[in-house]
Amino acid sequence: MARPALVALALVAALTFVPRSPARAVVLSAGRPADQARPSGHLIAYVRSRVALLAHPGGRVVERLSSRTSFGSPQTLAVVRSRYGRWLAVSTPELGNGRLAWVDARVGGLRFARTRLELDVDLSQRLVVLRRGSQVLRRLVVGVGRPGSPTPTGRFSVTDKLKGAAYSAYYGCCILALSATQSNLPAGWSGGNRIAIHGGPTGGAVSAGCIHAGDGDLRYLMRLVPLGTPVVIRA
Repeated sequence: MARPALVALALVAALTFVPRSPARAVVLSAGRPADQARPSGHLIAYVRSRVALLAHPGGRVVERLSSRTSFGSPQTLAVVRSRYGRWLAVSTPELGNGRLAWVDARVGGLRFARTRLELDVDLSQRLVVLRRGSQVLRRLVVGVGRPGSPTPTGRFSVTDKLKGAAYSAYYGCCILALSATQSNLPAGWSGGNRIAIHGGPTGGAVSAGCIHAGDGDLRYLMRLVPLGTPVVIRA
């Protein structure tokens, strides 16, 4: 049987990996996140109870999210932008790539944090750069999607951190699932469509869309990067 890429993930809560020293974002008070004076870093919303995603501020409900992802991790939303200090634009894998939904920060059910970390992925250079603000913390040489099933571009986030061995040795030590999805699945593909950073060959266009990294780099990311960290993927 062919080795699966992470777009074949079928995960359960019991397999969620919690690092020995978990990465943490700076936690803010619940509600009214934009009222923080001159905030720095990227805003992350943690879903504490069921939350509605809206098509636009005050618009129709397009999805409802619980406090856990389909993989069993705490549900986190990277906030792309805000409006009027109340409405937060977020992306989730449930909506697909490039589509934003809005949440009302004042209805409850959310807890907020900030992180200065960001992962920037350059597909042409096959390079991932972890930054804290303007500081480069680490550069990773990676494998990316092959022709016909390229790695999608856009703004995403880290949604889950999982133990690779729970699924297959092919994934290496660790899996960082992203909010990105693969819309160009290989012919005959019978698995899922989620994109992630996980183990596998590096330095080439070798995957079904996922990003491959070495185990040392993956362990570093697992320790340092909190859920909700933004991931920007560029061609």
